[in-house]
Amino acid sequence: MGITSRMAPTGDASARKREIEDKLKQEQETLSFIRENMEKSDQLTNGMVSILSSFESRLMQLENSIIPVHKQTENLQRLQENVDKTLSCMDHVISYYHVAKDTDRIIREGPTGRLDEYLACIAKIQKAVEYFQDNNPDSPELNTVKARFEKGKELLEVEFRSLLTRYSKPVPPILILDAITVDEDLEVQEDVVLEHLPEAVLQDVICIAGWLVEYGRNQDFMNVYFQIRSNQLDRSIKGLKDHFRKNSASSGILYSPAVPTKRKDTPTKKAPKRPGKDDVLDIEIDSYIHCITAFVKLAQSEYLLLAEIIPEHHQKKTFDSLIQEALDNLMLEGDNIVSAARRAIMRHDYSAVLTIFPILRHLKMNKSEFDTTLQGTAASTKNKLPTLITSMETIGAKALEEFADSIKNDPDKEYNMPKDGTVHELTSNAILFLQQLLDFHETAGAMLASQETSSSASSYTSEFNKRLLSSYICKVLGNLQLNLLSKSKVYEDSALSAIFLHNNYNYILKSLEKSELIQLVTVTQKKAESSYRELIEQQIQMYQRSWLKVTEHLADRNMPVFQPGTKLKDKERQVIKDKFKVSPESLPQNHTFFQQTFTKSCKDPHCLLPWKPRVLTRAKFEFAQRVTLASSNAAH
Repeated sequence: MGITSRMAPTGDASARKREIEDKLKQEQETLSFIRENMEKSDQLTNGMVSILSSFESRLMQLENSIIPVHKQTENLQRLQENVDKTLSCMDHVISYYHVAKDTDRIIREGPTGRLDEYLACIAKIQKAVEYFQDNNPDSPELNTVKARFEKGKELLEVEFRSLLTRYSKPVPPILILDAITVDEDLEVQEDVVLEHLPEAVLQDVICIAGWLVEYGRNQDFMNVYFQIRSNQLDRSIKGLKDHFRKNSASSGILYSPAVPTKRKDTPTKKAPKRPGKDDVLDIEIDSYIHCITAFVKLAQSEYLLLAEIIPEHHQKKTFDSLIQEALDNLMLEGDNIVSAARRAIMRHDYSAVLTIFPILRHLKMNKSEFDTTLQGTAASTKNKLPTLITSMETIGAKALEEFADSIKNDPDKEYNMPKDGTVHELTSNAILFLQQLLDFHETAGAMLASQETSSSASSYTSEFNKRLLSSYICKVLGNLQLNLLSKSKVYEDSALSAIFLHNNYNYILKSLEKSELIQLVTVTQKKAESSYRELIEQQIQMYQRSWLKVTEHLADRNMPVFQPGTKLKDKERQVIKDKFKVSPESLPQNHTFFQQTFTKSCKDPHCLLPWKPRVLTRAKFEFAQRVTLASSNAAH
């Protein structure tokens, strides 16, 4: 057992040794295989290196032979490009020398009908000028192209003027009336477009103006523009005025037939009623009012057109110049109206002065829009309308004051007195004047306020103006009452004097009530109506007292008793005849007057109201009936 145990490890060692030897053999075989492969790889590497070295050598040879050719080709290409550029530059430079010749025909023929082509030629000439100035300033070609450029610019200015002159036309009066007429039935007013130039022409004008601004180096075309458009603006307004003169006399207030809905009002929104005015004068007033409104509308339209053509920094100055002629003519006409009013005051024709009231009202109503339109113009331009308004207010206030004084100081006491005691011409004229003034009460109140120097007048409120006008009317009525009292003393017959005052006071009161003047009077005189009624009653009582002698005579107890509806006997008739066979001295002083007025109608040329004699006669007849009845009762 011990031998066996010793032999077992020996056997294991042999097996282990064999195993190791086998692995060693395998490793050696693997090493041999790797060495063989390494040798093959070295052989392949050496072969590849040899190939690459050969390729590199050949490539170097190729490169050494190609690079000089490439460089030479590149140089040739560069030379070709330089030649091409040189030729191109030469052609470009040579073209400058031919610009004058190439553009000669187009420049001579002008830009009419081919503006784009013409401007392209001008651009070529301009580049030629710049080239010669930079590269050959002493060359004769520079003078040639410069002259051609100036000629081209001149023809553009001519074309600018020609287009404006040929296509600028006055705006037709009918179209102006459509533009300024307000239709109160429409919430949104129709916008009437005033086309001053056809669209294609406008675009050409804008294009030429833009070129002249950038390259023309002068502002002459702006002067041309405002001169032409100014003339058309003035002609448009004059055309409207002529339209009124030709048509308004037969048709009253003139409206445009182009828009059927616009037929109600003038620019003043309601045509003021001016009773007693001459038709021609009314036409002139309406014409001037329309022309003022038309000027504002046309000026606004002109500014919109101008803004498209004239550079922004020149627009206000050009617009100022453009509107001067038309504005000056309107202001001159306004000054003439003021002068005419001044002459009317000198003639004591105060009703004629009322012509300025509708004009003044319209000017003040439109002053805000007028100022907005003229915004940015010179101070002298903006001050023209306020100056005219001030002149009209001053002359109007003067007329009102002198009219009031004329009512007080009217010296006509013996002449033109109504023989039958009807309304005096002074009364009817004074009331007519005040009624006409009522149509322009706001204007008249402001006119009086403009002459006030008190601190309360500084506010010029509507209520303050109303009180001033009320005070003025009360002043006129007071002066009229004093004058009538003075005139009534001309009559030798007190009864006729009473009838005269009664008729005049009654006429004044009825006229105040009918024309709503009474509401204006009561602003400062609360009891004006009752005061006139008291005056009328006083004159009635005075008139009735003139019949006392008649009633006393008829109240004689010897008179027969009259039974209503019975026929008088011959004896009773004779008693009545004998009763009235008395001397004229025993009859009332107004016997002859009564006899005339009971039997005849009024023939007095100063009896302005046809109904007055009829009312007066009826009143006398009724009074005679009362007297007769009273006498009859007394006889009983």
